[in-house]
Amino acid sequence: MDSLTLTLTEQVYLIAIWHLKDEAYGVKIRDKVIAMTGKTMVFGTLYNNLDTLVKKGYVSTKKGGTATNRGGNTKVFYNLTGEGKTALQKSRKLQESIWDSVPDNAFI
Repeated sequence: MDSLTLTLTEQVYLIAIWHLKDEAYGVKIRDKVIAMTGKTMVFGTLYNNLDTLVKKGYVSTKKGGTATNRGGNTKVFYNLTGEGKTALQKSRKLQESIWDSVPDNAFI
């Protein structure tokens, strides 16, 4: 497997960011991941995974404005990079090729 092979968790996060487009920031990403997976998540896990995706070059960050209702914290927005999009495409093709070899009724 090459360096662009993603874990399932990485795929979920990247797809959530893709869905959210310009609104991809912490709370919304967390909500989207929960909606997609049906699993709960704490913010520590969220930000650890996002930091990993940034370090790997799959996601870039951009700071938004400071909000007084958020204690003066700056919102950080996440965007897919070209490498992130490529990695998602390769992961999808890999999964499709794996599942194509399994008949639809194989587990009945």
